[in-house]
Amino acid sequence: MLRIPGMPLLPGTLFRDVGKSHYPKPQSLLNFQGISMLSDRQQPSPVDPSGAVVDISCPPVGAASIYPPHSGPRLPPWLAYDKKVLCFRAYFKQTLQEVFHAPYLVRKVKIYYYLEDGTLEIFEPKVENSGIVQGCVLHRQRVPKAPPCDNEFMSMIDLNVDTTVMIFDRQYHITDCDQFTRDFLNRRGITVADPVPCPIDPSESVRNRGAVRAYNPPEKKHPFAQFLKYDRQILKFYAYWDDRTEFGDVRKLEVSYYLSDDTIEIKEAHVRNSGRDGPSLFLKRGRLMREFEGMNLPGQNTPVTLLNVLGTNMRNVRYCVDPLNTGNKEVLYYNERDLQIGTVLNVYGRAVVITDMDPFTKQYYRDRFGIDDFSTVPVPTRSDDCTEYRPGERVLPPYNGWGSYEDSMGNCLSVEPKPPRADFKKFIKFDRYVLRFGAKMLSTIKENCDRIFVISYYLSEDTIQIQEVAVRNSGFLGGEFMKRTRVELPGQEKFSSKMPQYYMAHNFYINATMAIKDFIFHIVSADEYTLMYMEHHPDQFLHANVTKIMEKIRGVLQPRMAEFLSACLPDCADLESKHDIFITYESFKGAMIGIMGNNISDHEIITLCRHFSAEQSPKQTCSREHVRAAAHLELKRALWNARDDLMEHLHHINPTNRPFLSEAKVRSTLRGCRLPFSLELIDQIFSILNRNECGEIEVCDLMNFIDVSCGKGCSMPPVNHAFELCPKIPFLHKGRMINFSCFLRSLDLPMGMRSLQAHEATNVGDDVNGPLFDDEKIKVASPTS
Repeated sequence: MLRIPGMPLLPGTLFRDVGKSHYPKPQSLLNFQGISMLSDRQQPSPVDPSGAVVDISCPPVGAASIYPPHSGPRLPPWLAYDKKVLCFRAYFKQTLQEVFHAPYLVRKVKIYYYLEDGTLEIFEPKVENSGIVQGCVLHRQRVPKAPPCDNEFMSMIDLNVDTTVMIFDRQYHITDCDQFTRDFLNRRGITVADPVPCPIDPSESVRNRGAVRAYNPPEKKHPFAQFLKYDRQILKFYAYWDDRTEFGDVRKLEVSYYLSDDTIEIKEAHVRNSGRDGPSLFLKRGRLMREFEGMNLPGQNTPVTLLNVLGTNMRNVRYCVDPLNTGNKEVLYYNERDLQIGTVLNVYGRAVVITDMDPFTKQYYRDRFGIDDFSTVPVPTRSDDCTEYRPGERVLPPYNGWGSYEDSMGNCLSVEPKPPRADFKKFIKFDRYVLRFGAKMLSTIKENCDRIFVISYYLSEDTIQIQEVAVRNSGFLGGEFMKRTRVELPGQEKFSSKMPQYYMAHNFYINATMAIKDFIFHIVSADEYTLMYMEHHPDQFLHANVTKIMEKIRGVLQPRMAEFLSACLPDCADLESKHDIFITYESFKGAMIGIMGNNISDHEIITLCRHFSAEQSPKQTCSREHVRAAAHLELKRALWNARDDLMEHLHHINPTNRPFLSEAKVRSTLRGCRLPFSLELIDQIFSILNRNECGEIEVCDLMNFIDVSCGKGCSMPPVNHAFELCPKIPFLHKGRMINFSCFLRSLDLPMGMRSLQAHEATNVGDDVNGPLFDDEKIKVASPTS
């Protein structure tokens, strides 16, 4: 573009050079000795300062360098050491708790040191079927040294062969390095030791021994030899199938087990005049599976597994058969060891109970297995299931296991199945009401007993969710342990016409033990919201009902009051003269458990301690210095410099210069002048400003508060004004100290100190004619405000 000299840079004063055809871009990099570097030479301006037009076609004059000759900077590290990495081989030991013969696990890693920026990266090569999470152990970053040198970062001087380095509380022993690293360190004058052998992994040795031990070929069975030995030898059992439904009956059966090929045949023994006729075959002769999961679809059960099938028509088809038969599930069948009197056979979903056997079968089991007890099992009859007739009561069929019980009940009540209705009023009332309890698992495995769980009970749907708290180096990842669902109470019959009972809110309390999904949990704690909710609803939670608890304690402590007082207060001789009596939670709990034992739970003791607590929550106040530092920080971050405009606006809304203004006017002023304050920060500023008797804010105090020039520099990092500046933390120490005088006054029982003092005087040989408190009630002054 051509510019007219002496004219401002405005539209119409610039003209395009029609003859120009080359538009080079400005050069920012300089190629020096084959290396691209940043050019430090200044380009001349295309316009002369006097206003004369400079000929653009003329080459520019080279400007001098900003550095003196032979004193410019050397190559930066990111260019000199680009793509140069030091590689070390190391290992660390991880302690194992679940393996008896392997106390630790040796994990081999590679340590990469990047010379361009001094960062470290640790990578563990993946090993198949290792059972642990492998890959990147430490992301690329600068690593501080171990204390007391934690203010420095690790360099290549700290890394060498046959040395141990501490990286984030984990010791890595370096055993070897690659050839480039060895040559690089030797050229720098660092001596590199010879490679060190890596120790043997005990867990790998245990696995290898287990693999060798497991390689014992199973005993081979020869079908033809078995046929020749046990031909025409049949074990005969008598059994029944309980089919007592609305039109069913108890079906008597005869089970025949053929020893020649381990097959089972079941026939039905029709009772005379039973109304049943036709073939008596109940199960065709064949091998009977132990577990039945349903009939296989056509083509699902095949003798071989095909890996690849190629071809489009039936003639030109090529396939590859899997010789290992991958994915084939082992099927277990019944044998003569499983057939005994009282055994329940799963005959494709029908429970067949064996009641007796013939003499040949008894002799076979006596000779083969040494069994002498052949007590028969009684066979039930139809008369055992007779119940009285109840008109008007509808009996639903038993639950079949498909879907939930409500879905099955809906299919029985109407022809058109409808989804079960949810309690919408309960959902609206208790939405987002969650009771959370801390629990531990009771198990025979030691590691499971150390796991920590959080059980959440949702009051809107009566569902339970269990989360596991991740503990470092515990071997458990943590997270969701059980999805949110309703859990049935244990000990119920699953396939029954009765509606199952589920865990409700009143089943949860501290020191409760419950079975959830075949796991046993012991509740050990609860959060503050849960305790407050249970205390506010004592009619639903008996363990949080202070009235019921006091009635139970009053009945137990009435004959043993003196023993209870001596356990709580050892020096209780001058009890009436004391104004207030306070004891700790541990003393109160120990005395209660010593007197009542298992008749009182931990939750009831906690409820009493919280009810008669002598502790009060501190008053929530904001620090003026912290709030002012946060306000100045926001003003400096937003570069706010409109204090004069704010004073002008205050003078506009307050022409008489009143020293105090209402909070609404001050708030609208701060929002209108766009001060960079959030709503939470404005509320906290208003809480610490000076006010008059009417609650109005002092204007002079506000202007001095936001004046950045007259105060010290901001020394406060950015914080969350809603939670961190003036935290509203709930009072979590309620119940640590108990007002024992209030508890005794609410208990309203005579102290009964006669027998205790007589016993003590007898032991020490003193006179027992001192003050007696046998029938007197305790007199304690009410606590002052």
